[in-house]
Amino acid sequence: MTRVDFYILPDSTANGRELFACRLAEKAYKLGHTLYLHTGSVEQAKQLDELLWRYKDDSFLPHAIEGEHPQEAPPILIGHNDKTPADPHSHCDVLINLAPSVPGFFSRFERVAELINQAGDLKTVGRERFKFYRDRGYPLESHNL
Repeated sequence: MTRVDFYILPDSTANGRELFACRLAEKAYKLGHTLYLHTGSVEQAKQLDELLWRYKDDSFLPHAIEGEHPQEAPPILIGHNDKTPADPHSHCDVLINLAPSVPGFFSRFERVAELINQAGDLKTVGRERFKFYRDRGYPLESHNL
């Protein structure tokens, strides 16, 4: 069964969740996991793509936006819609969800990371996602950072 981790960030900065997503992606990638970063829009996907390129000078996180490289999917894929990732078999380890809702394909992943900050609207939809997973019996863990 998919394990769901909620990461509660201490601030409400504009790109704090995206920066933490980069940090989490780097950690998971270094542990040998494949990742799918799910965003709420095309614009957010492009911003995350840029951020991953310049996240750290001494770090390289091989990634692409879903559909840009159909022959060879890198270990980190960024998507922005509610359909199955381009190659779900190679991206079934970790889903980092930055979208406002639970993606329909979340159960294909071993782990889901939900990133919540202190912005009022994000906390509200985060609580709804927590209830969604809890009501369906998924194992939940919360991390207050």
